[in-house]
Amino acid sequence: MPPVIHYDLLLVGGSTSNLTLAHRLLDLAKLSGLKLSIAMLEKAPQFGAHIVSGAISNPHVIAKLFPDYRENGFPLEGFVNQSHLSVLGIDQKWDLPAGVVPKGFKKEGYAILTLSHVVRWMAEQLQARAKDIPNIQLDLFPGFAAHEILYDGEQVIGVRASESGALSEDAIYADYTCFGDKGFISKDLITKFNLRPNPQLWSVGVKELWDVETDLQGQVWHTLGYPILDGTFSGGFVYGLADKRLCLGLIISLDSKNPNINPQKRLQDFKAHPWIQELIAGGKLRKYGAAVIPEGGYFSLPTHFNVGGAMLLGDALGVLDAASLSGVDKSMETGYIAAGLLHDAFLKQDFTQMGDYQGQLMRGFVGQDLYAGRYFRRAFLDNGRLLGEYLPAVCNSVDQGHPLLGSLKFGLGKPVQRSAETLKALSLILGKTSSNRPASYVPCHESIQPEFVAPLVSVNSRARTETLYSRGDAVFFANTRYHEGNRHIEEFSADTCRRCISLYDKLGKPTPCVSDCTAEVHRIDITRGIRMHGMSTENCIQCRTCEIVCPQMNLRVNPTYEGSGPDFIGL
Repeated sequence: MPPVIHYDLLLVGGSTSNLTLAHRLLDLAKLSGLKLSIAMLEKAPQFGAHIVSGAISNPHVIAKLFPDYRENGFPLEGFVNQSHLSVLGIDQKWDLPAGVVPKGFKKEGYAILTLSHVVRWMAEQLQARAKDIPNIQLDLFPGFAAHEILYDGEQVIGVRASESGALSEDAIYADYTCFGDKGFISKDLITKFNLRPNPQLWSVGVKELWDVETDLQGQVWHTLGYPILDGTFSGGFVYGLADKRLCLGLIISLDSKNPNINPQKRLQDFKAHPWIQELIAGGKLRKYGAAVIPEGGYFSLPTHFNVGGAMLLGDALGVLDAASLSGVDKSMETGYIAAGLLHDAFLKQDFTQMGDYQGQLMRGFVGQDLYAGRYFRRAFLDNGRLLGEYLPAVCNSVDQGHPLLGSLKFGLGKPVQRSAETLKALSLILGKTSSNRPASYVPCHESIQPEFVAPLVSVNSRARTETLYSRGDAVFFANTRYHEGNRHIEEFSADTCRRCISLYDKLGKPTPCVSDCTAEVHRIDITRGIRMHGMSTENCIQCRTCEIVCPQMNLRVNPTYEGSGPDFIGL
């Protein structure tokens, strides 16, 4: 029999939420003398290597956790000195006047972060600090992923983790387990206990990092409009980093009617815009990556944030506020609050008080912000004119040189019904409502309409070809590395895939998994005259988009084995 591996606390995922929890717990245990063994599993070969996010974040939780963060080497790209909300036409850009920019998009003074660097630094600091606290045993396991949750009845007792994919002997047991992953394994906990009756809404973020010739540090743009003008909820971003680096990308919601979003191609269209072309002129692409983002907000929160022996944090909970594009501080706060409760629970050997985790979060700024923006996503779902008619009209006005006049004409002119719809939607978007009516969602794949035809959008034909990359070429900049035999994407039924292919063949379209893959994984193979689904899993960048948009829920993306996958350090 192999030895039993047991820890007091097991943290699944090297996320900002789990790392914040661990740092705070070390602070408290150092003061109290609590003896504790802690393990953290991270599927990437090094902490931060599967983190895509570049973030503009309120640093208040960072300051609470690291009061000297400005001087202690905490990885900062700087602070925002100019923040813009811009509408892109096909050729022109219009920066909205400051007076009409929603508060949540005013980012001056916020920290600019490369989250992969933050996660790596936090892990390194955590390991160093634990050596000086004799009552703490800390083991960090990069390259090890949780693949299965272990239960004793209704109680979580640990996970199975594997370096090779052989799950039989790789059990890690714990008195308490915290899930801070982005759905890879926490979704199983949510399903088992039916914690999320209102489904999560997901978007996919596609992003590139560039070396550029101009110093744009501290300048930030969030964009609406081009190149997504088919009614899909989406937006772009451009962040000026230190050392003449620029990160740019698109966030595209996966509850789109469009079955063929093709996020990586849309990012190339975004880069073809004359304004972006000017920013990256003479530059060099360094990194590419993608990740899904939970954006359902308040109404997609689980009914319970913890169960017997386990709790959900950060992205596993889904605490990002789409109304203000803020998630990092909220994710960190989940870990900060959890640490205090766990410290007292271990000290008293009484975990009944863990039930107050949900109450503390919802009474604090996390719950307050999510509640204030609770109708943000629902407003766009209920008012298709906003993105389907209004936004394209404003974009056209931007190209014609009179954006403000065009906006007022469309939003406030005739017909009256349109004006009333627009004003009502704006009140919901800006949180100016006292309504408590629950908002319900459907899973993203149920919004797809196979027959949907997206409007044609012109792309700048003068864009420099050396700045644009095919999806296959983009995989090179994600630096994927896989061990032989690493087949981490499950296809449950080949017949289901063949029926889906047949449906989309009749429509003259690729299937959603093929078109919406952010790398070059899914394809159609022909075997003995039969068109079948095939996969090049060695290209996968672990974003989970295919799983979310699969019309029949016939795919599952599992964590990689042996630290395989992309390398997003610096992205």
